Amino acid sequence: MARPRKPLLSTDLIIETARALVDAEGLSALSTRRLAAELGVSGPSLYNHFRTKDQILEAVADSVSALVDLSMFEGGEAGEGHDEGLDWRTALHDWAVSYRAALRDHPNILPVMVRGPGRRPAGLRLADAVYGGMVDAGWPPAQATSIGALMRYFVMGSALGSFAGGFVDDESAYDPADYPHLGQAHLLAEQQEKIDERAFETGLRALLDGLAQQYEQLKPTTA
Repeated sequence: MARPRKPLLSTDLIIETARALVDAEGLSALSTRRLAAELGVSGPSLYNHFRTKDQILEAVADSVSALVDLSMFEGGEAGEGHDEGLDWRTALHDWAVSYRAALRDHPNILPVMVRGPGRRPAGLRLADAVYGGMVDAGWPPAQATSIGALMRYFVMGSALGSFAGGFVDDESAYDPADYPHLGQAHLLAEQQEKIDERAFETGLRALLDGLAQQYEQLKPTTA
């Protein structure tokens, strides 16, 4: 009689399964015992790939960073045009949209990601691409660093929670005597995605407009 086939355990399979578990049930649901059960293996077999639960979480966080599109920073200097004809502003916009989409799809891993990239390869490649793109476009290194930090704060902050979703859909919660300007607040939750997307784009455009003004001031000193 043939022996039952055991699942072929790999680093990628562990990460994929851990990410799905965190996505579905949150960080607190992840333990080496639970993960081993989901994979159909014994707990000690995980230690051939990861020594600790924290290492697994770091790997899950890095797998989300790896989902972010960085192609807009490749193929030339951002200020002079890429193969796709993107300037630094368009590249930064498209990267921010991709970054937010990855975080929006995997919000439960955000508490790990907000710590910074640490030694995570995909996270470091992300930081390198943005910083390198800004420096290649003509931004001084110190300002390129600040831009990377600013965009990270903005994108991660937008993914931490929903503004519209934070309002209850009970009209009686907004007594006009107390909240004269919130007469339509009970309608926000049902339009959550639309409102949050519009808010993100509004903020992103405002940030990029401000950066563009600063960039214009650099021209006399970088010509």
